[in-house]
Amino acid sequence: MEEIYAKFVSQKISKTRWRPVPPGSLQTAETFATGSWDNEENRVSLWSIGDFGNSDSDGGFEGDHQLLCDIKHHGDVMDLQFFDQERIVAASSTGCVTVFLHHPNNQTLSVSQQWTAAHYHTSPGSHSCCSAPCTGIVCSNPEIVTVGEDGRINLFRADHKEAVRTIDNADSSTLHAVTFLRTPEILTVNSIGQLKIWDFRQQGNEPSQILSLTGDRVPLHCVDRHPNQQHVVATGGQDGMLSIWDVRQGIMPVSLLKAHEAEMWEVHFHPSNPDHLFTCSEDGSLWHWDASTDVPEKSSLFHQGGRSTFLSHSISNQANIHQSVISSWLSTDPARDRIEITSLLPNMTLSVNSLDVLGPCLVCGTDAEAIYVTRQLFS
Repeated sequence: MEEIYAKFVSQKISKTRWRPVPPGSLQTAETFATGSWDNEENRVSLWSIGDFGNSDSDGGFEGDHQLLCDIKHHGDVMDLQFFDQERIVAASSTGCVTVFLHHPNNQTLSVSQQWTAAHYHTSPGSHSCCSAPCTGIVCSNPEIVTVGEDGRINLFRADHKEAVRTIDNADSSTLHAVTFLRTPEILTVNSIGQLKIWDFRQQGNEPSQILSLTGDRVPLHCVDRHPNQQHVVATGGQDGMLSIWDVRQGIMPVSLLKAHEAEMWEVHFHPSNPDHLFTCSEDGSLWHWDASTDVPEKSSLFHQGGRSTFLSHSISNQANIHQSVISSWLSTDPARDRIEITSLLPNMTLSVNSLDVLGPCLVCGTDAEAIYVTRQLFS
């Protein structure tokens, strides 16, 4: 990994997301969005990395990400997802879900659509209600799925004023994150260590499958699905552990890997190179996990500043998986299991809240009011 550039932006960054490149395009990631939290005035911002790392006309070094435009956001930005090239969906701690439209001609952002009370708590026995944070969103044009602290799941469609489908009491605990398994199926994680699969083709309000960590009900904060093998899912939670699940096999994780010293806030498979996975944590760390087969024969190695330390990990015994291509993340033989872990940031004290990867590019945002970017992930 080569240079990683920092920019201090005078606001705590809660979410960072690359703008997707058009399908079939050869261009690399150039634009990303950020959302802020815990500031007097929170904002959704769009940034460009331009000629990153190239010499400018004065012979200087261009390592700066440039602010293209930003817009005020009411409440903390709890999640942020690009809906398409021009639209960004933001989840708010106020329970509101907002679609922002980017106008490249004059570099502005405007509110395109808003569902102001997508998530709310109702008081038993009364008609009053108060807002509940919207904690997670996932987009698959034209659909937007949201989850919240109220245990509610909403299915919205762009340009529809009302929710297409709402599961009111989907969970008695807080839903923290959501992802699509296949288009009609979503997977949620909650504050008592459960994964639940929901099929929008079914009319009921019950999940089609529940998986969970045994023992302590450790809250799960994040989830990502393997881009090529939809049954493989990664989660992270309050204990900092990385869990790999095969939703076809049993109800427990295939692998539990000892990871961060505090809450894991996000986990992402690399979208085009999914033997690589990235995690970030409250402990101030940002890790690159490499499970590709060309890793040298050594146990989970942790690289930082030239030192290597061993990481222990336990792998639960699962039935043999009959599949022509077994994901490197589903290895069930500890002796064969090879995962190389690299720390991408210098020692930090404040939380790394969010990360995103696209091609050779990575962006992350921190409570230290900094955004870090690299365009040379695999060099």
